[in-house]
Amino acid sequence: MSYDKVIYNGNILTLEDSRAANAVGVSDGKIAKIWFDYLETETKANQWIDLDGRTLIPGFIDTHNHLFMFSQQKQQLNCSTPPNKTVNDILSIVKMEIKGKPDGQWIVGAGYDNTKLAENRHITRKDLDEVSPDHPVFIRHISGHLAIVNSKALEYCEVSEAIENPSGGHFGRDADGKLDGVLYELPVLERVMHRMPQATTDELVDQLEAAARDYLKVGITTSTDAAVGLDLGFEEYKAHMEAVRTRKNPLYMRYMIMHHLFDDGEFMGFDAEEMGQRIDKDTNGRGKLDSVKLFQDGSIQGRTAALRDGYYGDEYFNGELIHSQETLNALYQRFHKEGFRITTHGNGDLAIASIIEGYSKALDLQPKENHLHRIEHLQTAREQDLERMARYDIAASVFINHVYYWGDDHRDIFLGPDRGAKIDPLASVSDHGILYTLHSDCPITPISPLFSIWAAVNRLTKDGYVLGEDEKISVLEGLKSMTIYGAKLNGTEDVNGSIKEGKRADFAILDRNLLELDPVEIKDVVIESTMIDGEVVFQRDQENK
Repeated sequence: MSYDKVIYNGNILTLEDSRAANAVGVSDGKIAKIWFDYLETETKANQWIDLDGRTLIPGFIDTHNHLFMFSQQKQQLNCSTPPNKTVNDILSIVKMEIKGKPDGQWIVGAGYDNTKLAENRHITRKDLDEVSPDHPVFIRHISGHLAIVNSKALEYCEVSEAIENPSGGHFGRDADGKLDGVLYELPVLERVMHRMPQATTDELVDQLEAAARDYLKVGITTSTDAAVGLDLGFEEYKAHMEAVRTRKNPLYMRYMIMHHLFDDGEFMGFDAEEMGQRIDKDTNGRGKLDSVKLFQDGSIQGRTAALRDGYYGDEYFNGELIHSQETLNALYQRFHKEGFRITTHGNGDLAIASIIEGYSKALDLQPKENHLHRIEHLQTAREQDLERMARYDIAASVFINHVYYWGDDHRDIFLGPDRGAKIDPLASVSDHGILYTLHSDCPITPISPLFSIWAAVNRLTKDGYVLGEDEKISVLEGLKSMTIYGAKLNGTEDVNGSIKEGKRADFAILDRNLLELDPVEIKDVVIESTMIDGEVVFQRDQENK
């Protein structure tokens, strides 16, 4: 036999067999042969890739991130902590950015986290006005669900003191009832973002190209953008399609389309089959429809998530559901009937229960096997929620990075020690037989499947505290959650997710074997190379040449 490539002399974790293979043959972009014992002496190949003791795994599948939003934020001011420690640190970089820019030009930043700043408060309109009276400023919160703007931005977007709150969000106000510049939740952010100057489609495609490069560096070969149309509507879709069609984005892509895009414009009246055909055509088959996407609450650290028993120390404040149950039920029944898989953002357990209620009603009215409806983040699900999810085969993608980045705050500030220890309850999810994956929610946290596996296995917070020992999972389970489980959640287990003859040759090469490490070292493993369709799309030792 002759192969395009033979990859050999290392640890090959197929995730199909408990044994490690020692060689893989690739032809026409697919896995043609797997050797567990030895290579036949007559084996021929156009290229031999010597692993030299390194580890080959299936390419990572990230089932929930925001590639488009990440591509935007790579161009924006970094307002995160670190490096910024105080409100004044952020104001200083805004002031520096203004220098040399004509009055009226927007200053846009991202990543600020009020809970990490020394003052432990939001930046305000007044703060920004002092350093930027003549330039509109928009800074998005690390959660993605909040933002802060100055007076010039409010003026530009025609937001007056008399403005009323839309359903599912509100404008922050100070003690005197005046707008303080803090915007809470997506319906409010949209009022500003849709009126900001936007890049051209070509510029957006170039930004997606740069962002996709970062995904390849961490071993991702298939990615799902979890809210196409969230910020810029149909323009996001156009940029995504062009980036994949031209291979500027070489990833295999899946798209969660925001539900409101089916109410007017290009996709009005589309059912799931028509939407799938449109994406397939627009990407030359390299992009797929994942689902229709909804939100049912916000962020716990932004105090916009909906919780059953309120927030720690404020048990009568439960946050807010975005949709009434009646409205949510109607949306689910509509999209379920139209053949869509449905995904819904749910952080708080009140929102999670609401989502389950809506899904179950739709499934009771029109039963469907392998529907793959799912809940995104699943941060505070309770035992009774998991039982109902298992009963109705509702899947989940879990934002495990919460444990490290906000676990200490959830324990001490937002949820208290008991509920804090149960966030992102992976072991419980697994014990109930629920299909699940892990995700980073990039750019909310940095893109890195290895870090997500590390977080799931160790459950360490930033302060080094083990948050929820009983909810840890094994390293093998963590690896599967970002590979073969991702393929199952995507309905593509016959195509990718493991190393098996006939599947796509999508791989990542690691400098060490995850299964033989001290689990605390997982996040420090190096991705040496990434391959899609058997072709090298990232190689670390060539990166800076």
